[in-house]
Amino acid sequence: MSKDIQSSAAKILEGIGGVGNIKFLTCCATRLRFELNDNSIVDKAALDAIPEVMGCVPQSGERYQIVVGGGVATMHSALQQLIENSKASGGADNTKTETKAASNDDVKASLRSSGVRGKVAWVDGFFEYLSDSFRPILGILLGASLIIALCAVLDALHIVDFRGEKSAGWVFVDAMWHSVFYFLPIMVAYNASKKLKVDPWLGAAIMGALMTPDFQKLTSLASTTSIKDATLGTVSHVAHVFGLPMQLNDYSGNVFVPLIMVAVLALVYRFLKKIIPDNLHMVFVPFLSLIIMIPLTAFLIGPLGVWIGTYLGLGLAWLNTHAPFVFAILIPLLYPFLVPLGLHWPLNALMLMNIQTLGYDFIQGPMGVWNFACFGATAGVLLISLREKDATMRQTASGALAAGLFGGISEPSLYGIHLRFKKVYPRLLAGCLAGGVTLAVLSSMYGSVKTQAFAFTSLLTIPVFHPMWIYAVSIAVAFVVPMVLIVLFDYRTAEEKAEHKE
Repeated sequence: MSKDIQSSAAKILEGIGGVGNIKFLTCCATRLRFELNDNSIVDKAALDAIPEVMGCVPQSGERYQIVVGGGVATMHSALQQLIENSKASGGADNTKTETKAASNDDVKASLRSSGVRGKVAWVDGFFEYLSDSFRPILGILLGASLIIALCAVLDALHIVDFRGEKSAGWVFVDAMWHSVFYFLPIMVAYNASKKLKVDPWLGAAIMGALMTPDFQKLTSLASTTSIKDATLGTVSHVAHVFGLPMQLNDYSGNVFVPLIMVAVLALVYRFLKKIIPDNLHMVFVPFLSLIIMIPLTAFLIGPLGVWIGTYLGLGLAWLNTHAPFVFAILIPLLYPFLVPLGLHWPLNALMLMNIQTLGYDFIQGPMGVWNFACFGATAGVLLISLREKDATMRQTASGALAAGLFGGISEPSLYGIHLRFKKVYPRLLAGCLAGGVTLAVLSSMYGSVKTQAFAFTSLLTIPVFHPMWIYAVSIAVAFVVPMVLIVLFDYRTAEEKAEHKE
């Protein structure tokens, strides 16, 4: 860990009010999340002056968020180390609540009990389950999407023909990104199990059983029957296992099945731990979990998950086919409200499901319009900060813009800038509308903008979208409109501007 990170972590700790002011500390994809004893003693100006800090977001209920972008895990580790060192040396004020680095579950449970979060616990829990099942693998999904983008560029420039016969070298390159999406169900099962406090390797093993060569071999047995679905144009296989019919599916890339399976596994796992003596847990809890859950998943949960994902995707595909103009505008206008609430995760799951069932996805194109409208608003803020020689906002906006344009990550912009100033969202929504209308008009003769990859919508992944020129023009419009509106009409009210100057 670099000295700069350690120094910045120490400054954050000092700015937040010291170790004794922290009840809980955790982090998400881009933010440090604190629950404090006293929000009023936080030195926001000092925090904003720290180079790694992209923004500070005071919240109700003594909560406080500090946006640090992609380096959040390293900063979180540095803070934990400082907190532990302080506790070991007796430096913390022992009269205050004991400081601890809490899990996301600890923080959310505390906030819900105090009435800060939604009062319907199961709704909160559902979206937290979805987000925590995907968040740890966002990095590898981003890495895989950039490999796909590189291949798309080579194909577009006719350097390598990825649609024809490929050499062994390029087949190997395909394996580099395909591995991530093929084994995605196992990764999701691992994360989901961890979220529900089940042995994560158990969840991974159950999902992996349905992806082994032995399971796939069932499709070629003489006793297996094949059924053609006239609606979907697909062929399904039904094996007869011990006299019982089992629908065989390709579970690679599927995310609904592991999410449903782990939810059921959690109930089974807790029941087994309750009825089996503690000294026998290590052997018989995993043994019985496997014996129960693998058949249950293969016969019931797997086909159910595939059915749910397929028909949700087909429903959106129907809307995209019969009302493409509405669809192309609706998605960009919904995302600015879904992302801050964490409600966009079901759509991410549908994108992955579309690629697995249809071979392509049509949601990411309109989603890219929202992302670039978000980045355009940030660019407008950056230009104003340069004009006003505002070093603090320049630093925040430049970091957020870089994370967006090259990583497709909107959180630094969203939490560091957009949700802090009242005039940003109207300009942002204007960009979403303009980009959505552009996409709808230009793609009307093509049906929609599609991609065969799950890609973070950044400058680097533009080549994975087809038709590429329509997508590029649409996101350019979405980017320029809010940027120009903010440069011309500012992003702050008169009160916010005066407060910001102070």
